[in-house]
Amino acid sequence: MSPNRFSLTISLNVLEHLGINLYSNVPSVLSEIVANAWDADAETVEVTWDRAKGRIVIFDDGTGMTAQEVNDRFLKVGHRRRDVQPGLTAKGRHPMGRKGIGKLSLFSIAGTVEIETSRDGEKSAFRMRLEDIRQKVQKEGGTGTYEPTDLSTDSIDFDHGTRITLTDLRHRQTTATSMALRKRVARRFSVLGDAYNFKVVIDGKEVVPADRDYYNKLQYVWTYGEQTELEALATHAEVLEKRTSSTANQTLAIAGWLGTVKESRQLRDEEGDNLNRIAIFVRGKMAQEDILADFSERGVYASYLIGELRVEGLDIYDGPGTERDDDAATSSRQKLVEDDERYQELKAFIGTELKHIQNRWADLRAEDGAKKALEIPAVQAWMSGLKPAVRTKARKWLGKLNRIKMDDVNEQKQLIKHAVLGFEFYRLHENLEALDNISDDNLLTALEVFQELDGLEANLYGQIVQQRIKVIRTLQEKVDENALEKAIQQYLFDHLWLLDPSWERAEGTQVMETRVQTMFKDVTAELTDEERQGRLDIGYRKAAGEHVIIELKRPDRVLGRSEMLEQSEKYLSGMLRLLEAQGTPHEPVEIVFVLGKEPREWKNPDGKQRTLSQLQVNRTRIVFYDQLLTNAEKAYNDYLAHRGVVDTLGQVIAAIEDYAPSASSEESGPVLAITSSGA
Repeated sequence: MSPNRFSLTISLNVLEHLGINLYSNVPSVLSEIVANAWDADAETVEVTWDRAKGRIVIFDDGTGMTAQEVNDRFLKVGHRRRDVQPGLTAKGRHPMGRKGIGKLSLFSIAGTVEIETSRDGEKSAFRMRLEDIRQKVQKEGGTGTYEPTDLSTDSIDFDHGTRITLTDLRHRQTTATSMALRKRVARRFSVLGDAYNFKVVIDGKEVVPADRDYYNKLQYVWTYGEQTELEALATHAEVLEKRTSSTANQTLAIAGWLGTVKESRQLRDEEGDNLNRIAIFVRGKMAQEDILADFSERGVYASYLIGELRVEGLDIYDGPGTERDDDAATSSRQKLVEDDERYQELKAFIGTELKHIQNRWADLRAEDGAKKALEIPAVQAWMSGLKPAVRTKARKWLGKLNRIKMDDVNEQKQLIKHAVLGFEFYRLHENLEALDNISDDNLLTALEVFQELDGLEANLYGQIVQQRIKVIRTLQEKVDENALEKAIQQYLFDHLWLLDPSWERAEGTQVMETRVQTMFKDVTAELTDEERQGRLDIGYRKAAGEHVIIELKRPDRVLGRSEMLEQSEKYLSGMLRLLEAQGTPHEPVEIVFVLGKEPREWKNPDGKQRTLSQLQVNRTRIVFYDQLLTNAEKAYNDYLAHRGVVDTLGQVIAAIEDYAPSASSEESGPVLAITSSGA
């Protein structure tokens, strides 16, 4: 064996950009090796990853290479395979390789590469080290000839084919599992399996189309060309629509499918891949991972979208004499050239299809949403009670909720509740518009409308009350967990109904709030250190036309009557001066001290009554932390008990809240409807 019979001529710039930095992960690099194996007419590619030893071995049973072919083809950067080997391969395959740079991608993940190959009885083996290549090229001024190390061929135990061994793997490549690797390789090739006489095996398990792990998630599918494989794998598809040919289909030879999933979260792959995309394949290999990102104007449906399109018209070069001597792929082989006229034609085709899919998806999801809502018996009963014309509108209204991106079951139930309530508003609004045509003779009709409005208002307020009771109980839990101070500070000033159910919401008083804050600073400046430390927080709000000052005292603080009187008098006089200055001296003012413990004087005979009476003069009252929650809960519970919330709509809302779908309804298999339509 003659020494140094192999040589690689390369520039440092090419090594960095088309080698080390071409790809960043194992699946991408494997795709280049698998593509080379396809071009070499291999029937099987075996990948073995020994993670403990940090070694990846790839063997293909293709034609292999002679020593001359190693130098002329494999080690020649930019080798144009289709120029020296025009046309189809011996097995009638369209070659995937074109620019002759894929082999450099090996250095993206490995520092050392060993090649063993055999063809026509001639065996060759050699090793390349990334650091040696770098040093050699740098030494020769940026471009140089590197001579790989010859290796013994004694270990080559195959008559034809190539074995590549990668070692000195970069650290970031050590975490991918075999399953994740199979998924990603499966997603990069459309020519896997017996139908193509091409098999990829990773760690002893064959990569099959089902490993792409999204066919079983498809709900609605639109196909282009014959899609027998897809139809067999999309086992949960409910609608499969065959689109007929268009001009773009014919000139670009477009085939494949576009589809949507039932829940958008199904496109969040556990391995980190974003499946919300449309991948473009050329000659059986992914040419662009996602073209969907090129479309900026997209509706809600787009977040449910996934697709695979094979576009053979993007690469029709098969050697000298071919009509076009170019393809639409960039030098990185991971994206298409955007200003290529074929790419623009492809985008126009996809844009038209997306508009069709958007409309069809909206209709299909609306119908599905109505069916889902009607699975709830109470909703079905409510719907049955409507007049036929109104029922049709209600069904459409309920269906709209299914277009909203909402995967959580509880959130879906909330949507159904809101859809029912919203429709009742809509329906009653139509009735109110007809009031102008109601005469004295049929005044009872108008009264029925008002009764319906009263019932709806009561139910809506009942819903608000129920939510508030949940807030109160949550606060009570925080109190029990000794998180009282933080809980009260968080809720009290923004939820004044906790202090008084009549204080529904704070009014906009930005100017007054600024003035009151200045007054607070003046009062605080006069406090002793002990008094200042005893305060937890202070705030001003205006509610129900009343100016309210709320001071939270620390729950463990015991106050005296004189301290409260002195502070409340300062707050009251300060507020009255502010109101006088703005010309509204008669507006009511109330001061509330929120305490954790009873005032010191309450232990004395008549101490409680005297304290309350004196504070009342200063328009001040006391609320205790524990009473705060108890009284608010009692007030709202009393309301619910009084009103009962027993009207029909209330029962519907309650039933939606309590509804849990049965296992049978969730697990029932889909019905596949196959239709055809024009593209």
